[in-house]
Amino acid sequence: MDVVNEIMVKGIVVGVFAENCWIIGNRRTGEAICIDPGDQPNEVMDLAKDMGVNIKIIANSHAHVDHVLGVRGVQEATNARFLLHKADLGLLQNGWKDTVKRFNLDVQEGPPDPDNYVTGGNIVEVEGLRLEAIETPGHTPGSMSYYTEGLLFSGDTLFKGSIGRTDLPGGDYEEEMRSINTMLTKLPDETVVLPGHMAETTIADEKANNPFFQDWKKKQISNH
Repeated sequence: MDVVNEIMVKGIVVGVFAENCWIIGNRRTGEAICIDPGDQPNEVMDLAKDMGVNIKIIANSHAHVDHVLGVRGVQEATNARFLLHKADLGLLQNGWKDTVKRFNLDVQEGPPDPDNYVTGGNIVEVEGLRLEAIETPGHTPGSMSYYTEGLLFSGDTLFKGSIGRTDLPGGDYEEEMRSINTMLTKLPDETVVLPGHMAETTIADEKANNPFFQDWKKKQISNH
C-alpha cells in the first residue's frame, strides 16, 4: 500500500494577516488534522468538505492571534481535539485581545483552551496519518513544527528566504536560529516546507539561499 499517495494536503489563506491554514488528510480513512486555523472557520470547513475529510485534531504551531482565531469555530463544527505547546498557553488566553482591539476585528470570543498539550517527540495521529511534533521555540516560547512524509509544517519559524519575527513578547532570535539549525536542517534536503505565511520552499533552498542561515553560519565560524 502506497502510504504517500494516501496523504493529501491543501491550504487556505485566512484572515487580515494572510495566514496559511493547512489540512492534512488521508484519502482512505477520511480523517484529517488541521494546522493553524487562524480565521474564517467556515471557509476552513468548506475546504475539508471539498477534500472529503473529517478534521479530528487541530494542531497549532503557536498561539499568535493570526493562527488561533478560527480554532473555536472549527472545533465547534468538528469536536476535534485542540493541541498546543503549554508554553504558549498565556499567549493563547490573553494575546488575542489587544490585537482584536487594535485592528477592530469582529471577534466576540477568543480561542478555547487546549484539550491536550503537545511537546517535542510527540506523535500527533489520526487513522492513516502521523505527524511528528518538533519543538522549535524562538518565534514564541512554545512554537512547534510538524513533520510527515517529506513535508514540514513550520508555522512562523521558517519562511521562504526569511524567519519568523522575534520582536514580539516572548520572541528570541538566538533561540529561533538554534531551533532552525539544530532541528529543521536535520531533515532531508528535499523536505517541502509549508509555512504559516507566504509561499512554500524546501530545506535545501533555505540552506542555500536564506540570508539568516548564511549570517548564522558566519557567526558560528567566527565564534570558534
